Amino acid sequence: VELSCIIKSTETPDPRIEWKKIRDGETSYVFFGNKMQGDFVTRAEILSRTSLVIKNTTRMDTATYRCEVAAPSDTKTIDEINIQLTVQ
Repeated sequence: VELSCIIKSTETPDPRIEWKKIRDGETSYVFFGNKMQGDFVTRAEILSRTSLVIKNTTRMDTATYRCEVAAPSDTKTIDEINIQLTVQ
């Protein structure tokens, strides 16, 4: 599955991008510090610098995924998008 987080424009040369998984009130990192975290290390990757691709998804991946972009040189320094993923 591919979850897209598209940055339209930014003044910041290298904005910080983080992906988080929110499930049952618990938040965990998926992509932080420019690398995959937890069980996503072996089965996920970042495409085009922002989109998250999760391979071999299971029902355990059902959650809200949040892409957060921090661009300190921009007028709007932080933005986020939430994507609800449901695996049947």
